[in-house]
Amino acid sequence: MNSVILRMSAVPLAVTVIGLTTLQAAHANERPNIVWFVVDDMSADFSCYGETTIRTPHVDQISENGLRFTRAYATSPVCSTFRSAMITGMYQTSIGAHHHRSGRGEHRIRLPDGVQAVPALFQEAGYYTCTGSGLTDLDYRSQPFNSRTRRRLGKTDYNFDWDELIYDSHDWSGRGKEQPFFMQVQLHGGKLRGASSAHYEAFDNQVRQIFGSVTDPESVRLPPYYPRDDVLLKDWSTYLDSVRVTDRHVGLVINRLRQEGLLANTLVIFFTDHGISHARGKQFLYDEGTHIPVVVSGPGIVGGTTRTDLIEHIDIAALSLAAAGIEIPRAMQGRNILAPDYEPKTAVFAARDRCGEAADRIRSVRTDRYLYIRNFYPERPHLMPSSYKDGKLIVQRLRELHAVAGLSDLSEALFFAPTRPPEELYAYGSDRWQTVNLAADPEYVAVLRQHRERLERWIRETGDIGPETPEVYVLETEDQMKSTRNRAARETYRKNAELYKRWAREGK
Repeated sequence: MNSVILRMSAVPLAVTVIGLTTLQAAHANERPNIVWFVVDDMSADFSCYGETTIRTPHVDQISENGLRFTRAYATSPVCSTFRSAMITGMYQTSIGAHHHRSGRGEHRIRLPDGVQAVPALFQEAGYYTCTGSGLTDLDYRSQPFNSRTRRRLGKTDYNFDWDELIYDSHDWSGRGKEQPFFMQVQLHGGKLRGASSAHYEAFDNQVRQIFGSVTDPESVRLPPYYPRDDVLLKDWSTYLDSVRVTDRHVGLVINRLRQEGLLANTLVIFFTDHGISHARGKQFLYDEGTHIPVVVSGPGIVGGTTRTDLIEHIDIAALSLAAAGIEIPRAMQGRNILAPDYEPKTAVFAARDRCGEAADRIRSVRTDRYLYIRNFYPERPHLMPSSYKDGKLIVQRLRELHAVAGLSDLSEALFFAPTRPPEELYAYGSDRWQTVNLAADPEYVAVLRQHRERLERWIRETGDIGPETPEVYVLETEDQMKSTRNRAARETYRKNAELYKRWAREGK
């Protein structure tokens, strides 16, 4: 495996940064507790980020009491690669953990020398480490515990060999007297809504029990490339209800911390693992897939402040270690964005690679004004065959509308063009949803070249490992097929994998 490359030095950024602060740990018994809220499949659709269809009072309260980042991005838009990066503070492409759900069968992935999982570093410093729901009566779905979930560790999903002993428990209640704790509250988030009508109905019942009513589909505002179709509107309104349930769960955990007298000395960091699971969200590098909320409150944080500079989710590892007075490993690429001498980043990066059987390679760089995307396999369509994506009712509906010419020209171009552009360039501010590709515009030749070079330098300097070998692809896909119980799903996966192997042989 390639050796880990140290992070690039930062260049000062001319941007207004409000509320830059630092956290300093004093004596051992004064060290803060660290609580991460890690939420699946959810964009920054909270009131404090401008969402108006629903209200999210509990995340809003964390923001009001603390610091909100408006331009935080995931370095990967899919669960396992995001979490592998999150828990190491490293780009997933630097540690070989960049292919979704990899390294779990015959093919193994081991962390490079000098890279450790963050909970292990907390343990070494005397912290009690745990991952779970954060509550004593409700699980990660905000449903009552049962015999299977009561003592279950929260979601990990790491793409490398790791020892479960890095977590002491599923809950902080078992810690020693006055022992500080590092807690990951893992919540199901956008996954609560499921992918079918039956799932929607079951979740609607849960929402009605909690809030009395569900969100009206007609009240939903969709990105311009999704049709205002009943199926898509219902999916999005159900997704917004998953945001409401998540927000309520957050409030319950905060209240527990308060009742136990822990909140005042607890650093709370709320974030999601990537954007909404949709046709242009999860798994893709547009804002719908990678822009995430990051809200921080606790000791040393000035309330009601906002940061507008670019950050990456791997920075959460570094700032958390620093808050606990733990030395940040030299190899860690995430940075302590709360340090007094921190210089804001001029660019942030993201990568998408194989997701299930769907082999792809996409890289991006974001600067203050532009998003540049490089598609390494432009001959493959955006909605390429995927047993995961194609199992969703919303994607099935888009395909149905495409078959009867029921989509707008914009939707057709973005979702169903047979190929993708090798390069994409989008302007922030004037193009919120990244629909106008400026890569071929003569006026942006210099901007395109600058961003292309910036991305190539990052790929080189961070040791981006790149695509899997054909042999490893076979090992990984066969391992995933073995773990798929549904025969029809397994057969779809197998046929898709054969297609991707043929495309690779053909150089497509």
